[in-house]
Amino acid sequence: MAENSADNRILEVKHLVTTFATETGPLRAVDGVSFSVNRGKSLGIVGESGCGKSVTSLSILRLLPKPAGCIAGGEVWFDGVDLVRLTPDEMRYIRGKRISMIFQEPMTALNPVHRIDKQLGEVYALHFPKMSLAEIRSASIELLNKVGISDPDQRLRDYPHQLSGGMRQRVMIAMALACRPQILIADEPTTALDMTIQAQILTLMKSLQQETGMAIIFITHDLGVIAETCDDVVVMYAGTVAERAPVNDLFKSPKHPYTLGLLASIPRLETPPKQRLATIEGMVPDLQNIPEGCRFQNRCHYAQDRCREASPPEETVAGDHRVSCYRWQEISLQKKGDF
Repeated sequence: MAENSADNRILEVKHLVTTFATETGPLRAVDGVSFSVNRGKSLGIVGESGCGKSVTSLSILRLLPKPAGCIAGGEVWFDGVDLVRLTPDEMRYIRGKRISMIFQEPMTALNPVHRIDKQLGEVYALHFPKMSLAEIRSASIELLNKVGISDPDQRLRDYPHQLSGGMRQRVMIAMALACRPQILIADEPTTALDMTIQAQILTLMKSLQQETGMAIIFITHDLGVIAETCDDVVVMYAGTVAERAPVNDLFKSPKHPYTLGLLASIPRLETPPKQRLATIEGMVPDLQNIPEGCRFQNRCHYAQDRCREASPPEETVAGDHRVSCYRWQEISLQKKGDF
């Protein structure tokens, strides 16, 4: 696509629709999602569990469970190629080599009955079939060293259960970086890790990004991770994009009521002890029974009749800051803590 080669975008998702077959009909888990990722930059996709973050990433890589899941509409442009239209063989060449992914749970993503050397070596054997076993082992040791694993020669002989959670996550990062991908998708890369290890993993990923020039997509519900690591943010709700903006703009001047609620729910050091934390009242709507209008209407303090009649269009606030809300101009006058 001409516009992709003319600017700095490495990935552009346009009006993506992903459905899952159910007994009552197709369920639209991702409904019209659009965003882009620039070369060498980091994009954060944030939202509650079940909002469609992980399904979006699996759609990009064409890893949806078959036959239930399918891409029902939209385009996914990667470096000038629409991934949706590629054959399975063409997609296998891109997946892992040019776009890699770190999955949520390293203990379940790693095969428990195979040693680390076999699992890491398979990446090289698949994408670089001319490499000898000695070259694969040497490259594996070098990569484990790069991600901060001590005594890599011994670690290659270990099984996943013999490694700590932080070390397993580093192995997953090493496997994802083995082919020096142009894009790394990190799905909850610090889940179940303590704060010290989480900080180490995030620092490692940023340093590897600076070294290799890859783009990173962080899938997370943790706004602290977003603030620390990302250049741009996409806020998802019930399968749609509520707001997208450069990270500083989003934190300084959120426009969507859902974004306001997420920011207000972050614990702060100045919060008095034993005080009830702020929450967003209500529940995410059932994706099999989506109401008319804005999907956030049943939880929104600002909802009006028109919010219940038709979905709000995406509007440009300023520059790359966009929001889907009828009342964003009024809401922008409110303080985050007033939600």
